[in-house]
Amino acid sequence: MDIVGGILGIEAELEQNKVKHLRLWIFECREPSHAAFKLGLAAAGLLVAAHVVANLLGGCSCICSQEELQKAPPSKQLSVACLVFTWIIFGVGLAMLVIGTWSNHKSRASCGFTHHHFLSIGGIVCFVHGLFCVAYYISATASTY
Repeated sequence: MDIVGGILGIEAELEQNKVKHLRLWIFECREPSHAAFKLGLAAAGLLVAAHVVANLLGGCSCICSQEELQKAPPSKQLSVACLVFTWIIFGVGLAMLVIGTWSNHKSRASCGFTHHHFLSIGGIVCFVHGLFCVAYYISATASTY
């Protein structure tokens, strides 16, 4: 799901770049792209779905204290680290995709500072999220055996 979400985020950026825009120094005026809006929304939805599935499949990595984390086996420590990183990457990726998608909403035809590459960065972050989700799943299942 993360791979498809990443591809959709990058495709949304390409669609956004096809609309008419006028640029003067750091200011830009452009029309929103409905295709970019739909693709960005789908990418954000897939990122959320992938995150939910990864957390459900990985199970609960309950570590309540620093001492408990230090006493845990290395596979459990890796599992917790991957879980924390997936949440951070999820937040960054979702924020990028939402900002890029929102800028392509129908009512957002406006001028202002340039906001480039939010959708493509969000798409790339989807790929990174997928890597950390796989690492989390593998380490979480390995720590249970």
